[in-house]
Amino acid sequence: MNLEGGKIDQLLRIVVRASGTDLLLVSGYPPMVRVDGQLSPMEGEDVLDAARVQALLAELISEPQARRLELDLELDFAFGWGDVARVRGNAYHQRGGHAIALRVIPEAIPDFDEIGLPSAVAGLAQLHQGLVLFTGPTGSGKSTSLASLVEWVNANRACHVITIEDPIEYLHHSKRAVVSQREVGLDTHSFAHALRSVLREDPDVVLVGEMRDAESIAITLTLAETGHLVFSTLHTNDASQALDRIVDVFAAEQQPQIRTQLAGVLRAVVAQRLIARTGGGMTAAFEVLIATDAVRNLVREGRTRQLRNVIATSRADGMQTLERGLSDLVRSGAVDYDEALAHALVPREVDRP
Repeated sequence: MNLEGGKIDQLLRIVVRASGTDLLLVSGYPPMVRVDGQLSPMEGEDVLDAARVQALLAELISEPQARRLELDLELDFAFGWGDVARVRGNAYHQRGGHAIALRVIPEAIPDFDEIGLPSAVAGLAQLHQGLVLFTGPTGSGKSTSLASLVEWVNANRACHVITIEDPIEYLHHSKRAVVSQREVGLDTHSFAHALRSVLREDPDVVLVGEMRDAESIAITLTLAETGHLVFSTLHTNDASQALDRIVDVFAAEQQPQIRTQLAGVLRAVVAQRLIARTGGGMTAAFEVLIATDAVRNLVREGRTRQLRNVIATSRADGMQTLERGLSDLVRSGAVDYDEALAHALVPREVDRP
């Protein structure tokens, strides 16, 4: 794909100059850019109509992708944008026409310090087996945190890493490790299809971009059970909700077995949010659940509501609530107190500066 000189190329360059993260193209609005979490119209750009959005879409996707879009009514895709960045896209239908959402992903994978990963989270890259979950809303930085962990493995361990993504976001160039990246729709038919064959592909570490259904969750748990380190993501608000989500997708009669299996393989759950930084930019706040014996017992017995108390009282084990993470950011001056409150699950637990 060659975008150089086209309108999409021009719009993306405006996003980058503004230190933005996302470009939204919807008929009836001018191109919209998201900067520091806030969406606003691009200055000097006209309101788009359906024909213009269609023309912009034609710059981005191939004919086979266009056919898939018309069949499925939405399409995930990603592409390299020169030597500037990768771009993740989604095209979808709205009001009978097309719309496009693009996210700019820097080529360079940030390290732990740049992200602000707690030391307990950074240490998860050194594990050799078990399940590590990242959770949080869309756009909370989960993919970036996971890419940072995978890149540490890539640089420090002689092993085989397989990623299954929809679409591929960060590109990992093999260093000490061999990294195989598979894109759903391009390199495999589905997450479940790829997971069914991954054990025959000699993996040591597997990244499952998202556990979407009972089948993919069941296979992911089995992978972690058979001596592999597995990273994956879910979309929930906190650590305990992530564990409930895994169990709840199964029929009631299967849930005791799934809880036992999950308790056996779980190593950590990391919930995160992206927060506007004082003075501009974004930073991440983290909730960290480490799978100690006490945590595994609660998971096995279905008492996940008690996990928050364990997290709050187990800082010595590397755990912290989201509110503790927010309080640390407020205390350091990185985040405004009112901004922290807006993202807290329990606002009264965020410490005043």
